[in-house]
Amino acid sequence: MSLKKDRVASIIKRSISEMLATELNDPKIGFATITDVEVTNDLSFAKVYVTFLGKQERNDAGLKALQRAKGKIRTFISRRLDTRKCPDLIFLLDDSLEKGNRIDAIIEGLNIKQD
Repeated sequence: MSLKKDRVASIIKRSISEMLATELNDPKIGFATITDVEVTNDLSFAKVYVTFLGKQERNDAGLKALQRAKGKIRTFISRRLDTRKCPDLIFLLDDSLEKGNRIDAIIEGLNIKQD
């Protein structure tokens, strides 16, 4: 990754996290955590990976609420970026924690069978 992409991704991640904590008061978002941001080479798109505390219904409602607030979030980010254009945000659910838990359960199952 280039230095500029890393810097832009870091600013976006920090800005969205700050906005979720202080300015967005949508109860459908609930307790959301920004886990990662990937920016394209031309800085036109940013994939924002999000996790929500709760069940699957909370995830769907939270993603829809973030999509509705995308314009407000982009405006907030554009004030912090020194680029000509603010990347378009694509919110995606980060399921890496669930995958990790599933792999741990499989490994535990294998360890129990060996004993």
